[in-house]
Amino acid sequence: MVVLLMGVSGSGKTAVGERLAMLTSWPFVDGDDLHPSANIEKMSAGVPLSDVDRQPWLAAIRQVIEEHERVGTSAIIACSALKAKYRRYLLTGTQGVRLVYLQGDQKLLEQRLRDRRGHFFDASLLASQFATLEEPVEAVRISVEADLESVTAAIVTALGLETDRGSEEEG
Repeated sequence: MVVLLMGVSGSGKTAVGERLAMLTSWPFVDGDDLHPSANIEKMSAGVPLSDVDRQPWLAAIRQVIEEHERVGTSAIIACSALKAKYRRYLLTGTQGVRLVYLQGDQKLLEQRLRDRRGHFFDASLLASQFATLEEPVEAVRISVEADLESVTAAIVTALGLETDRGSEEEG
């Protein structure tokens, strides 16, 4: 199974993905790491990405999904996947991908972004992400208003994931 965590910036995709990876012992791929440098420069400058800008990034994420499906391994991938056409591109023809929508209130996420350090995403772009967001109907919806443990527990339950009990006790 590949779990694709989607949502706007600040919804916790990376933190949730890292925690799920620890609980399941699956690899985690942060879609932010797959952006071309030109995309990172634009976002750092507060310039929203166009569909053309996003295409090589989406192709890189699709390649990761296909590779895990080809070899039959599980993984957790974080990717905003804001538009339905992006999700269609990522998911069409896949077999075991589960989409999880990390859903949160804009004011809460704005605060999280203001508190976040060391990330290239300019918090002023959050409004454009909410404007772009086409909420999925085909996803498991998880509210991110709770703490990290509650959010990850809700995903584990919703997807029926097996976890490594030792990791749960450590965290």
